[in-house]
Amino acid sequence: MIELRSDNAAGVAPEILAAIQAANVGSDLAYGGDDVTARLHGIVRDVFEHPTARVFPVTSGTAANALSLSALTPPWGAVLCHPTAHIISAEGGATSLLGAGAVMQGVDGEHALIDPDRLRAHLDSTGWGDPHHSQPSVLSLTVASDEGTLYQPTQVAELAEIARARGLKVHMDGARLANGLAALGCSPADLTWRAGVDVVSLGAIKNGALGAEAIVVFDEGAAEELVYRTKRSGHVTSKMRFQSAQLTAYLTDGLWLRLAAHANQRMAELVAELRPLADRGVRLLERVDVNMAFVELPVPAAEALPDAGILCYRITDDTVRLVTSWETTADHVAAAAAGFRAAVSAVG
Repeated sequence: MIELRSDNAAGVAPEILAAIQAANVGSDLAYGGDDVTARLHGIVRDVFEHPTARVFPVTSGTAANALSLSALTPPWGAVLCHPTAHIISAEGGATSLLGAGAVMQGVDGEHALIDPDRLRAHLDSTGWGDPHHSQPSVLSLTVASDEGTLYQPTQVAELAEIARARGLKVHMDGARLANGLAALGCSPADLTWRAGVDVVSLGAIKNGALGAEAIVVFDEGAAEELVYRTKRSGHVTSKMRFQSAQLTAYLTDGLWLRLAAHANQRMAELVAELRPLADRGVRLLERVDVNMAFVELPVPAAEALPDAGILCYRITDDTVRLVTSWETTADHVAAAAAGFRAAVSAVG
């Protein structure tokens, strides 16, 4: 069976397993007081080219998002995001829980990316100072979006400027940030703090880590809040050195970008195999910027995919989502393409 359900379904990169094993020698202080975590701060500052950036290892992307946003949003505040964003559609109200009531508000735009004019209109229509209305406090941008599309750094900067003019902070859900950076070819700094981002939820588990995500903070006020919010929510783990070891290996010598570039390349190869099937009813529903594609195909063909050896999420009767990972091989792509051809051929 060819695994295309999610990059979360992939295993752990050998380099990260080796880093965990290397950290499993002797003893060290608990709760982030260890040498590995201390080194991680320096690595994050180097990678993001920011002299005072701070990093908080956590155990999940949901925690990274909810804790980041809770540090930026008062209980009466609102987080503005695209309606497809994970924080509004798939995290069970985690931000409202940890943010003591903060709400999510959707701001639409094509390609699952927030439209600047719609953001301005939303902010212009807000009842500022009216306690009957939640007050927009944070703009959250997802990279890559939940439909696999990317903002350019200039687009991030434009949206951040609109938000800052109204006093909003800017958060980036970077569950697939590495895939975005690998595709854009820009620096982490250019897509984040130089473009106006205050806090990043840095994904790692989708891209080869075992059980570590991170909150990378460029705003000192948010960092001070997170010292307490991470502890209060149970995310200051006693053996944090094993999380920090994963993140250290992930960010060292460009490993995270190499793993992501591999996943992106495998998806590009798969898309190239699927395009000739357009005359059989196979159609890409969105542009493919990273390692994720949404594909429309005849219902009988979608039903035949499991028998053809393809594991993928069926979004609707005639739509599937395909995701490649750091461990998807060229042979996997060839087998998946053959499976698609068999499935559509069976339709007749």
